[in-house]
Amino acid sequence: MLVAALSDTHLPRGARRLPEALLDALGGADLIVHAGDLSAGSVLEELRALGPPVHAVYGNADEPLLRERLPKELVVEVGEARIGVVHIPGPAAGRGERLRRRFPGCDAVLFGHTHVPVVEWEKGVWMLNPGSPTERRRATPFHSFLLLRVTGRRIDPELVRLT
Repeated sequence: MLVAALSDTHLPRGARRLPEALLDALGGADLIVHAGDLSAGSVLEELRALGPPVHAVYGNADEPLLRERLPKELVVEVGEARIGVVHIPGPAAGRGERLRRRFPGCDAVLFGHTHVPVVEWEKGVWMLNPGSPTERRRATPFHSFLLLRVTGRRIDPELVRLT
């Protein structure tokens, strides 16, 4: 299965929109997972209109409607693999251990909030942050998202740079 993972879209904002390369990847995925800070419910509807099922959590910048409709965290089962999803991962110090405890039995943990991409294999669990496809931070000079190829319990992540 192919999972497209994104976070921190922060839309709508001005004339900004989801990049075409991202929309193409999302439409070609078997599943879309958003790790929070969509900002508006219209973004969730736009993702759902692309076709693949969408799983999402709310983030700290999401409107009240999204906070009502989405969970704070969840576990997505993709075949035999389990992916924990949360927006705010907490401080960098001790993050991996904390997230592994928070999502026991998961093969990966997907988080957002920092806008800084992370693809790290740590003690048998992938720690993944897709960055942001629309809003960079100083530490990251490009927009990005993740593609996760899932076979059984094996997850092969690929960070896709948009700019």
